Amino acid sequence: MRIEMPEKRKKYDREFREGAVRIVEETGKPIAQVARDLGVVEGTLGNWVKQARESRDGSSSLSKEDYAELQRLRGEVAELRIERDVLKRSVVLWVKEATK
Repeated sequence: MRIEMPEKRKKYDREFREGAVRIVEETGKPIAQVARDLGVVEGTLGNWVKQARESRDGSSSLSKEDYAELQRLRGEVAELRIERDVLKRSVVLWVKEATK
């Protein structure tokens, strides 16, 4: 006789969910890829993204042009942050090499 235990569902806090949605929207990566990277079920992340878009579209005071610009700028900020982090690491390596 085999007793099956109910599946334990993971609970994600609001901050994690918002961050995951932001990654999808700002990087333009597919939901499936971001879900794999974060260890979240693809359907779950898809639901979070859908809910975020619906809540934003329903209550947003931004025009479509403003929203498009906001998305473009968020993507640019994400790229600049990545570039900044790479430069920081380069400087650290350069300093280590110079002090040998």
